[in-house]
Amino acid sequence: MHVKFCGFTQLDDVNTAVQLGVDAVGLVFYPLSPRAVTLVQAQTLSAALPAFVSVVALVVNMPEDELIELANNVPFDIIQFHGDETPEQCQQLASAVNKRWMKALRINADQDTLNSVNACIDSFAAAGASSILLDAYHQHKYGGTGARFDWRLIPHNSSLPIILAGGLDADNVAATLDLPIYGVDVSGGIEADKGKKDAAKMRAFMKAAKRDRWQNETVTDAL
Repeated sequence: MHVKFCGFTQLDDVNTAVQLGVDAVGLVFYPLSPRAVTLVQAQTLSAALPAFVSVVALVVNMPEDELIELANNVPFDIIQFHGDETPEQCQQLASAVNKRWMKALRINADQDTLNSVNACIDSFAAAGASSILLDAYHQHKYGGTGARFDWRLIPHNSSLPIILAGGLDADNVAATLDLPIYGVDVSGGIEADKGKKDAAKMRAFMKAAKRDRWQNETVTDAL
């Protein structure tokens, strides 16, 4: 299971996440989010990351000129489009900065079906997405709600690797290990406050999400 921790604003939290073995770190560039960071903050946080830990830039309906400015100032690896962007818009924006990208889909249990979710994923796959992120729908928010959607709407035959988000924490992430997903994405479930992570929660989440690694580590320590 691949793990992305999102919504960092504090350097100490980034360092802790790296020590715990996180695969990707998400930085939020959406001004209305309580976890949003400036370009200067993002430069400091991304500079602390070693090789093989990906930097994911979360953007919401960001204009092309702003995305280009972001790419020119912050060394991120992947764009996470989390707004109302169409497949064509995502492809055009990502091409403008020569970055890989993924799209967040907000799943509405009252409207979505397995067929509709699959069809939407297919449209982003055709446009060149590297992965798809499934999150819970909220009428007035683009993410970070801490809400969980109906996991029965996760396709088993997705044309893209699926990253699961929405309401995850150390108590329920182990239940995702049997789902047809590539990775998990968590923000609020590892926080002490908005944008401020809790080291104990991060450790507990990693232990549950990567239990094989942590079991092996426990055995090694015991020897």
